[in-house]
Amino acid sequence: MGKSEMDKQAQMRKEVGNAFFRKDKLGAAIDSYTEAIALQPNVAVYWTNRALCFRKKKEWTRVEEDCKRALQLDRNSHKAHYMLGLVLLEKEDYTGAISEIGKAWDIMRSIAPHSEKADELWRVLAKAKFMEWELTSSEHHWRLQSLKEVCENALREYSFLHEESGDSTPNYLSGQLQLLNEVFDKASKADVPTDVPDYLCCKITFDIFTDPVLTPSGITYERSALLEHLKTVGNFDPITRQPLKESQLIPNLAIKGAVQEFLKEHGWAYNMA
Repeated sequence: MGKSEMDKQAQMRKEVGNAFFRKDKLGAAIDSYTEAIALQPNVAVYWTNRALCFRKKKEWTRVEEDCKRALQLDRNSHKAHYMLGLVLLEKEDYTGAISEIGKAWDIMRSIAPHSEKADELWRVLAKAKFMEWELTSSEHHWRLQSLKEVCENALREYSFLHEESGDSTPNYLSGQLQLLNEVFDKASKADVPTDVPDYLCCKITFDIFTDPVLTPSGITYERSALLEHLKTVGNFDPITRQPLKESQLIPNLAIKGAVQEFLKEHGWAYNMA
């Protein structure tokens, strides 16, 4: 069988696999993709298609193997990066997951920056970052609590020794413990979720901005929410009611930068993205 014939046969097996996948016949789809791989092992999409089947079956080890093979063949396979990121999320390797899903998001933004797929990848990336914040926040809280207990014990010991020598005033210990509590309360407040400032949130969705755009009226909206409004409601600004077309929208880079800085300091806000 010549190379062109092998290419053709492999493509046919892939199409058969796609048909099985759409019918949720995952075993048959895996067999078909495996046949395509046997014919043409250097085509990344055959590996990612099979990985997608393993993902639906939650066979994460097989997903990881196929995605790594696909990435050896095509470093720009957003599907492989994405599914590998999901594998790492299952392993609670949040740093690795964020890296892989972030790569998938960057690739998709370069292909279709305002697509539903890009928005979906951002939501998964934000979820991963929130999960990482939850873990680090819990660890940070535990360390602070442990340090606070050490400091309290040291103060009590210090106060006890100085009481015996007559160098300590009766209210010394209570005053120092109150001051210590104030210091640790301030240290822990950075990890406590509060409200996101209004100027960082879309006036349609009330969620923190991902892709903010400015209208001629001077109002900033989330791009996808505003485009949906223009498509389903009408070509006008939702607040000012002034006529508005998609071509008039300008990326609000200042707000986007402010959001990124806010998220760096307040990881809990990824849960609102």
